[in-house]
Amino acid sequence: MELIIFEIIAKGGNAKGLVYEAIAKSEAGDFAAADKLLAEADEELKGAHQIQTNLIQEEAAGKHHEVTVLFVHAQDHLMTSLEVRSLAENIIKMNKRLYALEQGHD
Repeated sequence: MELIIFEIIAKGGNAKGLVYEAIAKSEAGDFAAADKLLAEADEELKGAHQIQTNLIQEEAAGKHHEVTVLFVHAQDHLMTSLEVRSLAENIIKMNKRLYALEQGHD
């Protein structure tokens, strides 16, 4: 179970790192790179979500897992990664608008 938990944490952390990198690329005006990084982050999040879904399905089928502090941490880590991903879309969208305005005023 600990390996499963660490996989959720790793995938969530990888996704969060990719999202922050995407935001940085968008601040530099490299929106193609930002989109690519968001797509990579989405793949990491899908993997973590699939693991979570498997655990939920197992529990629904009667196989209970011990809820440890580490497990709660993994869930928290995944949820914050999902939220950062969601907010990044808005930040990148604003950066696109700002970039367009700045380019129009050169």
